[in-house]
Amino acid sequence: MLIDTHCHLNFDGYDADREAVLRRAADAGVTRIIIPSVDLVTGQEGIDLAERYAGVFAAAGLHPNSTANFTDADLEAITAQAAHPKVVAIGEIGLDYHWDDSPKAMQQRAFAAQLALAAKLELPVIIHNREASDDVLPILEAWAATLPPALKERPGVLHSFSAPPSIAERALAINFYLGFTGPVTYKNAEELRRVALAAPLDRMLVETDGPYLTPVPHRGKRNEPAYVALVADRIAALKGLTLDEFAATTTANAERLFRLPGQPSN
Repeated sequence: MLIDTHCHLNFDGYDADREAVLRRAADAGVTRIIIPSVDLVTGQEGIDLAERYAGVFAAAGLHPNSTANFTDADLEAITAQAAHPKVVAIGEIGLDYHWDDSPKAMQQRAFAAQLALAAKLELPVIIHNREASDDVLPILEAWAATLPPALKERPGVLHSFSAPPSIAERALAINFYLGFTGPVTYKNAEELRRVALAAPLDRMLVETDGPYLTPVPHRGKRNEPAYVALVADRIAALKGLTLDEFAATTTANAERLFRLPGQPSN
């Protein structure tokens, strides 16, 4: 049993065969999927899919590349979406210095506001960090120090972790989880595999980030939730565990972080 803790299942790349994608996920043992939000529209799309499928959950928030025109009205809309019973996190939020879609100052303002909202609502955060570790980690460290007891042990996840081991250590020190995606299967990803090998089992999650970051042997094709098993299998081998053992651990971790209910009936 596996949980894909980050898949953009609402994106139009799945429109033609979404039902088949979900069937293949179920056949691969993937019982639950979390759809992160990129903006207010995708946040609602995730909620709509979560209402249709028992094993699908959603998050609410603005991706850093969607923050150029961030206002208090956006925060109010995120708050309203987060009230839905199947919204289990605020995210994906964070900083992205690779693209130039939003000024750094505006990204940081939106990030701080959404972190404050997550603490108020006692929801964990899904963190996007691209080429921004030097700013993301100090912000998260300061935020984690102020958290209510309900979030201290489950503040959130650094999604699709791709930073150096020192960043992983700092994130783990403030009780964050690390999310691993397809690149852990890539030939040139030795540093990432070292991070995965060193990471405590009780702080690891597996994700696809579908339709992106497809693992080997499907690299170059569209990613989908069934392929999270390939990510889990690669890390299980690193850890000297069976796939079932590692899957059970990451499933329990996801249930704990996001307070997910048990395996759905459909």
